[in-house]
Amino acid sequence: MEKSVEQLTLVKHKIGAAEREANRPDGSTVLVAVSKTFDAEHIRPVIEAGQRVFGENRVQEAQGKWPELKADFPDIELHLIGPLQSNKAKEAVALFDVIETVDREKIATELAREIERQGRALKLYVQVNTGSEPQKAGIEPREAVAFVKRCREVHGLAIEGLMCIPPADENPGPHFALLEKLAREAGLQRLSMGMSGDYELAVAFGATSVRVGSAIFGTR
Repeated sequence: MEKSVEQLTLVKHKIGAAEREANRPDGSTVLVAVSKTFDAEHIRPVIEAGQRVFGENRVQEAQGKWPELKADFPDIELHLIGPLQSNKAKEAVALFDVIETVDREKIATELAREIERQGRALKLYVQVNTGSEPQKAGIEPREAVAFVKRCREVHGLAIEGLMCIPPADENPGPHFALLEKLAREAGLQRLSMGMSGDYELAVAFGATSVRVGSAIFGTR
């Protein structure tokens, strides 16, 4: 477990170096530590080392460990970075602070209803399927700007950024560039892009947050 704290320090160092290389201000990229598949005892040392932003893929798995951790560390910000099923919107709104995977009308409708009902102010991102991969969640790039507009104007959602997961077998650079272009067109400031294998490149393309799991926690 101390290994994960060492790795956390290394990842933060690399993010800082990538920011300087790209002439970006220190601290302009938020590290989202992806703790999916790891239990509370593995996560706790990383929290105690100062990390406060975490990402989880599944609502149900997160419900099993995060309520207690958030009670102990109230300043934690928890991101949902996996696909959201509409029947889990209620639980997701109750537990998460940021949902990065808004990608269709039905989810926008359910989230708007639950956010109003629960009185929570969530940060929301639209997920874009930059590689148009049929098996992957996310809105098509050509529909993204219009969808952001609908989320805001029709559903009253406060969309603050875009998120993508580039195809595993392609150079991620063009996908990061596309996401940045779409965000600019939609008038959005935040870009969630880059994972353990390419987060330094994502910083160069303007990522405001990177989602890093295995480079911190190792593989399961």
